[in-house]
Amino acid sequence: MRESQLGDLTVSALGLGCMGMSQSYGVRADDSESIATLHAAIDAGCTFIDTADVYGDGENEELVGRGLAGRRDQVVLATKFGFKRPASASAVPTVVDGSPAYVAQALDASLRRLGVDHIDLWYLHRRDPQVPIEETVGAMAAAVEAGKVRYLGLSEVNGETVRAAHAVHPITAVQSEWSLWTRDPETVVLPTLRELGVGFVPFSPLGRGFLTGQIKSPEDFPEDDMRRGLPRFQGENFQRNLDLVAQVQSLAASKGVTPGQLALAWLLAQGNDVAPIPGTKRQTYLRENLGALDVTLTADELAALDEAFPPDAVSGQRYGQGGMDLVGK
Repeated sequence: MRESQLGDLTVSALGLGCMGMSQSYGVRADDSESIATLHAAIDAGCTFIDTADVYGDGENEELVGRGLAGRRDQVVLATKFGFKRPASASAVPTVVDGSPAYVAQALDASLRRLGVDHIDLWYLHRRDPQVPIEETVGAMAAAVEAGKVRYLGLSEVNGETVRAAHAVHPITAVQSEWSLWTRDPETVVLPTLRELGVGFVPFSPLGRGFLTGQIKSPEDFPEDDMRRGLPRFQGENFQRNLDLVAQVQSLAASKGVTPGQLALAWLLAQGNDVAPIPGTKRQTYLRENLGALDVTLTADELAALDEAFPPDAVSGQRYGQGGMDLVGK
């Protein structure tokens, strides 16, 4: 397994995102298959495991914890905190809480659900606009001093926030969406991270499945699939984005690989400070994703992909407006 360097933390070049095992993409997977997928990833050297306390209202951390029983020392375990679900249907919608009091509360809850005594990489899932980032990161740093966390990360933040946080305590990695069809981080965030020596962890590196070439219609999604509510998967945006993916399919076919493998290979070619975490709940897709590690792209092939998917080519926002308001720009 190739390795990536996130600050001082060494991880497998390809990680495993576990969110879809518990939520978001239609019918929940069988837990036994999810755990078998987790074990297969570890056996293959894909040992950078990513979850969050909000996935499945905590159930995903519990699932990952069961899967890691007896194998904790073989992985780099990452989780996130910050989102708070409403306590009841009549309560306010999901909010972000970065207050020092909630930092400590969320950490202990994650440790309990995961069944571990420490977390290797702990992210703030979104910045709380009501709390200075210095206060949130200061409280997170206390968890490092207590030995409950090894390294700190941030998710979906801008360059200014990274600088302010990094001045309080070293930030090891920033996790945000990055792929051929989400290239926003390349303009400001990524250059800032490289100046500071911070790694980048792209989530949804396959464009929430779009870049695999297997999605042909919004009707392909189950009724409870979150993608039905995302602008990029709706109306005219869907067809325009489908036309873009056709170019990736053509390039992949000419190279003898799958479109998903080509998309992951493009990200892996961006530097050894990048560690994508494609999510899957099935062993078959895990094996396909791991095949991207064997794909080498030439300068001409990288240029062709850049031309096929230039920044701003994709139609539609990543989230609805409420979600976009929480994304650092």
